[in-house]
Amino acid sequence: KFAMVAPDVQIDDGKGTILISSEEGETEANNHRKLSDFGIRNGTRLQADDFLQDYTLLINVLHSEDLEKDVEFEVVGDTPEKVGPKPSEPPSKNITNGSDDGAQPSTSTG
Repeated sequence: KFAMVAPDVQIDDGKGTILISSEEGETEANNHRKLSDFGIRNGTRLQADDFLQDYTLLINVLHSEDLEKDVEFEVVGDTPEKVGPKPSEPPSKNITNGSDDGAQPSTSTG
């Protein structure tokens, strides 16, 4: 549904529980498990990353009893119109730390 090539999906709970890994075989044992086996309930948030496409989704899981017959899930909300690799940008020529390794000064406020 989300056109991801090699997704990594984890529960967005600060613990980093990985449900789906792009590394072959790493989470194969999860394929037949239910979301509830991982403590995922109504309101749980998942983070899906596709490194190959530089594409990240935050997914809010909402329980519904009103789906049509044989429909397992429904995607609602804002979905990307076009998914694909971002166009490459030329490397910046600003050198702020005296080297050419692309390192930038921290802008975090702690």
